[in-house]
Amino acid sequence: MASFLKALVYGAGGMAVVGMAALVAFQERLVYLPAPPGYDRSYPITPSNLRLDYEDVWLRSSDGVRLHAWFVKHDPPLRGPTVLFFQENAGNIAHRLEFVCIMMQRLHCNVFMLSYRGYGESDGYPSQHGIIKDAQAALDHLTQRNDIDPSRIFIFGRSLGGAVGSVLAKNNPDKVSALILENTFTSILDMAGVMLPFLKWFVGGSVSKGPKVLNCLVRSPWSTIDIIEQIKQPILFLSGLQDELVPPSHMQMLYSKAVEHNRHCLFVDFPNGTHMNTWISGGDRYWRNIQLFLDQYISEINQCKSRSKESDNGDDGNDDITAR
Repeated sequence: MASFLKALVYGAGGMAVVGMAALVAFQERLVYLPAPPGYDRSYPITPSNLRLDYEDVWLRSSDGVRLHAWFVKHDPPLRGPTVLFFQENAGNIAHRLEFVCIMMQRLHCNVFMLSYRGYGESDGYPSQHGIIKDAQAALDHLTQRNDIDPSRIFIFGRSLGGAVGSVLAKNNPDKVSALILENTFTSILDMAGVMLPFLKWFVGGSVSKGPKVLNCLVRSPWSTIDIIEQIKQPILFLSGLQDELVPPSHMQMLYSKAVEHNRHCLFVDFPNGTHMNTWISGGDRYWRNIQLFLDQYISEINQCKSRSKESDNGDDGNDDITAR
């Protein structure tokens, strides 16, 4: 009996080791899904299928990876605002075109849609280190265009895209005007325990308990909870309370951490919103809150510019921006 129990313990331990090794080896295939089961990596449609005016854009990241993007132009043309859109982890930018089409109609904006490396027609393989470079390349491209207003570039990121956008906003306080996050996680480290509960004893972010002995093996931690407090730009948090993938508590924790350091934060929840359909279930209220947020901060950005010019001309410009 004792030998049987010993064999059972060794067997369970061996399976755990093999399982952990598999997770380490294939972790990025779990985080990044350019072609989910039943889907092809190629684009099923282009913006022209929705009668959108667009430009194919080819970029090089700082490490030389060739990237593809769509610059979808408002009709009639306008210089701004421009939304830099970062998608979720699964599928490609073509799967977000219906959302982007409505965004352009409701917000009267241009939209820049980046394919992360390894997604769509972009080269390379996805990783946190690489995607951060990709996002920077997209922003640098936008700031150099002469057909938009570079002072009104807003980031919109959903789920993984929110993690990408948060890093970019933190790294570029003078180039990004505001950040919009929808159903974003605190970190992949915390999500590991949500998706695979046994991992919560070994992997976790700053809001998790446990020894976290395997954190050092996670190559794409995307710890947004540690980035959010460093972002100085206005942030709008859009949370679907029926999110079946990312616990809604993650968005609340992000907001709570951000508002400790940034008074220009707004949190809006949607009782029927799931991970992917918050923008549908939220209806007019969803778009109205985004529009009010952008209108407020576009106005405040312009006021700040005016005050800066007045200050250069001898006006001390001491009025404060009012947060809502």
